[in-house]
Amino acid sequence: MTATPTPRHIADLAAAVRATSAQLKLRPSRDVIAALGAAGSRLLDPGDPIRAEALDRLPESSGLSPAMCVAVLDGMAADWTAERLEALVTAELGSADALDGFVTAGRRRSLAVGPSLAVQIVAGGVPGVGVNALLRSLVVKGPTLIKPGRGDLLLPTLFARALAAIDPPLADALAVVYWPGGSVEHEDAALAHADVATVYGADETVRTLRARVPATTRLVAYHHRVSVGLVGREALAGERIEATARDVAAAVSAYDQRGCVSPQIVLVEEGGAMSPADFAEALARALAAAGERLPAGRFDARQASTLQQARSTAELLAVAAGGLVRHGLASPWTVVLESSPQPPVPTAGRFVRVQPIGDAADARGALAPLGPHLQTVGVAGLGARLESVAKALGEVGASRVTPSAAVAYPPAWWHHDGRGPLLDLVRWVDLER
Repeated sequence: MTATPTPRHIADLAAAVRATSAQLKLRPSRDVIAALGAAGSRLLDPGDPIRAEALDRLPESSGLSPAMCVAVLDGMAADWTAERLEALVTAELGSADALDGFVTAGRRRSLAVGPSLAVQIVAGGVPGVGVNALLRSLVVKGPTLIKPGRGDLLLPTLFARALAAIDPPLADALAVVYWPGGSVEHEDAALAHADVATVYGADETVRTLRARVPATTRLVAYHHRVSVGLVGREALAGERIEATARDVAAAVSAYDQRGCVSPQIVLVEEGGAMSPADFAEALARALAAAGERLPAGRFDARQASTLQQARSTAELLAVAAGGLVRHGLASPWTVVLESSPQPPVPTAGRFVRVQPIGDAADARGALAPLGPHLQTVGVAGLGARLESVAKALGEVGASRVTPSAAVAYPPAWWHHDGRGPLLDLVRWVDLER
């Protein structure tokens, strides 16, 4: 890795990127979308050297296995095409025209103006999150300085290189730069030039940055989130239990369970053709099979110790409370059946807790303690109850309820943590006559 830039260098870089704002605002939004999509599509093209370099270097930079890197890149980059970006803009702003001039919506004529500089500080657990972040600001014609996490530096850097080859002036509106996480001097040097700051990270990271962001700078914060699964009785009958277990296992395995959308707990209804214990056994088999197709990435000594402690604790509790624990010998997946809903605790590997509930309606009470951090709920087997249960989950804190099979890769236009990802970045100007 190159030497860490000085705070002075960060300040100069932020000022230079901000200086591109006036020209960028003059560009037709669909031209910007086309250029961004052309750069993003290079990471999907099997014959493109940018994609080849990404897949060659991602296992080392991210810690994921080569097979998982292919799956993650394909899943993430599917949203980096011009078609998906246009759909995102349309879903959020009504039309890309709103970025180019005043448009009529109801009784108002309004213009959406992107930031003069968005500074984005992104966590590094999942590769591709940084590209998602920079695309959101550039697509609304907002120059962007992004500091990815250490594990997500490669893809934003390759995207910037691809964009520079396609549209150099637009690439001038993007800077990808790394400094050690938590460096107040570097962060403040960048934030001094920003009118929007976006931060992804732990609650403490968000709290400390919120205290230092200038009063006139809008803060868009994505703090720590927890996702869960909810399996209804209808998904426990016959062959459906195996298919449901495969979908849940795929969601748990994606990104080696590092993502904010990765389920850590699965609530399973009692009273079906198969019991929660049967589902736990099916999930164990599915995770073992998923580990064959998409092996886990590298594990350091600290992670291995954390996993061993979590398994040992679970086994002791299972003996006392009548639960069960299943895990791989050479693969770091673990399934724990617990007697009642419990909050998640930090673990390592693909570690999921199966917890019985009497009825899907009880999920609201079971998940209430997670409310401020609850994000995605992957569901199966709810049938006609889906909307009523989803409403209750939304009221308790969930921002996304989706089929288990779709958990790992939200669509580009999802309400990220319950908000509009582009609406958080733009400023609206109303024209009154």
